[in-house]
Amino acid sequence: MIEIEGLTKRYGRHTVVDDLTFHCSSGEVLGFLGPNGAGKSTTMKMVTGFVAPSAGTASVCGHDIRSDTLAAQRRIGYLPEGAPLYPEMTPGSFLDFIADIRQLSGNARRQRLEEVTELLHLGPVLNQATETLSKGFKRRVGLAQAILHDPDVLILDEPTDGLDPNQKHEVRELIRSMSEQKLIIISTHILEEVDAVCTRAIIIAEGRLLVDDTPKALAVQADGNLDEVFRRITQPGANSEEVNNT
Repeated sequence: MIEIEGLTKRYGRHTVVDDLTFHCSSGEVLGFLGPNGAGKSTTMKMVTGFVAPSAGTASVCGHDIRSDTLAAQRRIGYLPEGAPLYPEMTPGSFLDFIADIRQLSGNARRQRLEEVTELLHLGPVLNQATETLSKGFKRRVGLAQAILHDPDVLILDEPTDGLDPNQKHEVRELIRSMSEQKLIIISTHILEEVDAVCTRAIIIAEGRLLVDDTPKALAVQADGNLDEVFRRITQPGANSEEVNNT
């Protein structure tokens, strides 16, 4: 569903994403891991068409993100970092706006609006100004807009950031329930997130791909201590040979 080949992003002389190549398919929940500043969000922005790559290609469901941008974006649900929203809008008016953009109409529109409102427990705040909401509720509104059109690919940048433990559990259960029919990519620096919901983990640091494996295999290699192996892998200057030795 997503094919990334040699994806690179440079800002002047600074390389943020460095020659990334990987493919992923429907039914996978891919944890895209790395420390802050590793290039995770920049990669997500390139895959979704919001930032143009300096080199390389990315395609979504067979549509090149640069030459066939709108067709690729129709297949994607995207929760950006920080879940940016319009502060003066209510969650209800914002989701109506997204439904218009996604060209939902009639019974299908009403049904999806009701479903996502119930799934994300937005009923109590549906008519409240977004700027007055807690960080957790803003995150839930952002997730609601990402899944509203029932996309084939979900790209979620820190989806549980700001949520309390119960809300995190609910979001993870929602991700599991959708995962059989979709490709879901979760960008995070939280190992607990990967262990809880992901079937595959990619770790990057300084813009380079260092590890592509299952969370279970990583845990075995680390004697159950994922935090320690993550620390070693992502330390400055780590390379693929050193990672394999780890």
